[in-house]
Order: sequence, then structure tokens, then C-alpha cells
Amino acid sequence: MNGLIALVGSGEYLPIMNEIDRHLLASVETNGRAPHVVCLATAAGQEGDASVNRWLNMGVEHFQALGAEVNAARIIDRESADDPQWEADLEDADLIYFSGGNPMYLYETMQGSRAWIAAQKAWSRGAVYAGCSAGAMILAQKVPNFRAAGLTAQDAFRLIPATFVIPHFDRMRGLWSAYLFGVRRQLKNDQFILGVDEDTALVGKLNGNWQVMGQGQAHIITQDGQQDFDAGQEVTLQ
Repeated sequence: MNGLIALVGSGEYLPIMNEIDRHLLASVETNGRAPHVVCLATAAGQEGDASVNRWLNMGVEHFQALGAEVNAARIIDRESADDPQWEADLEDADLIYFSGGNPMYLYETMQGSRAWIAAQKAWSRGAVYAGCSAGAMILAQKVPNFRAAGLTAQDAFRLIPATFVIPHFDRMRGLWSAYLFGVRRQLKNDQFILGVDEDTALVGKLNGNWQVMGQGQAHIITQDGQQDFDAGQEVTLQ
């Protein structure tokens, strides 16, 4: 991935993300044409048509309002992920946005698929990867298993060095604290969790600096402690 990456804690397609998404759109070179955005609701593929349609419609309306040309790619399972009809749109995209849902299902659906391979071609030439919640989690080394309260995990795409990416992190201090405890117990001495609060994004490039944007904070959690970073601060992932 040679373009920007946005790891979003929550809030995809809502007005609170306008500043962040304008920044992402402005980062791509389009030679004066409108940026081409592709929205995917793959992580919600098990939730039924109403949920998938809601996310896709929200994505289209949101990015059209920001001046982009937007396509909704209805990739909801492995069959549709291998459907060649989506390849051209994904290869030509300037920004590819994965909204939230089930991260394990998202990873299993996209891994090795024709859609993922097509998207990689766009990212290699500098297109933006934006992933909210599940879409952010799949770029880590592993995805924790929600059904096991975070005590087990499966492999993810391993594109960023964080062992886990945990969205909605500000909620973990309350209702989800036991889940965070289970995930943290899996860490080894040289590993860390990257937490991203709701209505917040960590934006940067592989092997480069990252910046917190939005309403909340980003967090680096190790066995021994936690560092918190406010909006505007830079974060080093290593």
C-alpha cells in the first residue's frame, strides 16, 4: 500500500468524518477529475440486505456530497468477492472504503479473492485504504475472536505491526473492559495493541508517520502500560 491508510474507530459516512475524508480525497492525484471512491459493506455481509444496502447507500451519499464519483460494490460473500464484474472498479479506485461489521468474516471473504487482488493494484499505485472498525482490524497481525471474549485470535493481513487493532476503544473502559483484558493477555513482550476511539481515525502510511484525526484519541497498549495520543499528535507504529 503506497497511499494513505485510515484506521477508523467508528463513524463511517457520518458528517463528523467530513474533515478526515476530505483529507483522504485530497491526498490522491486525479489530474483534475473527481476522485473515484468504491464503498464495500462486506463486513456486514451476514446481516442481510437491509444492513448491506444501508451501508452502501450511506457511503454513496456521503462521498458524493464531498465531490467524489462513488460506486457501491456489493461484495457480501466469497462468491461475489470472486465475481470479475468488480475488478475494473477496484483497480481504478482512488479510495477504497470498508465499513464495519464482522472482522473475521471480512478477512475470510476477502483473503485471496479476485476483489482483494484488484484492490491491491489500486493501493500499489497510491490509492487510499480506509477501513472503519472491522475494516481497520483486518490490517493488523491478528483479529481477536469476539465469541471467545478475545481470548483466541485468527491471522489477519499483517500489513501493520500492531498485533491487534481495536476500534471503539473509548468504549473498552466500560462495557468491553473484560474483552480488552482478554486481548491484552495474549500480548508478548514485543507486541502491542493499537486502539482507536470512536469518531476518530489514525491516518498515515506504511513505514511512515501516522497522525490522529477526529474527536478522540489513539492508544498504544503493551503488557506494561498504555500511551494515549490526542488529535493532531503523531504516532509511530513499529
